Amino acid sequence: MAAHAPTEDHADHTHHVVPLSVYFMVYAALLVLLVVTYLVSKIELGPFNIVVAMTIAVIKMVLIVLFFMHIRWSSLMVRYFAGAALFWLGILFVLTLNDYFSRLWMRLPNT
Repeated sequence: MAAHAPTEDHADHTHHVVPLSVYFMVYAALLVLLVVTYLVSKIELGPFNIVVAMTIAVIKMVLIVLFFMHIRWSSLMVRYFAGAALFWLGILFVLTLNDYFSRLWMRLPNT
């Protein structure tokens, strides 16, 4: 296999080097959020338990996507596709939950 010489097409592609301190800070934030999730689960908040748990989960997801998946330093096109993937996931959740919650409306007469 021949080695390819760099061309002008590939010369402008640079990779962002992330300092280890950023990874350690994000890791520490994820651990703190893990502890917060555990502590909040022990508190009875009524119907707000799921709201608080999902808020913490979304914060953790954003940290992972931005820093560990390098979306923060990616091109605009990669950001659009990451957003489109999240949008598509939201559509799938909405359609699935719509089906799940509407099943109680269609009870058979003999049940």
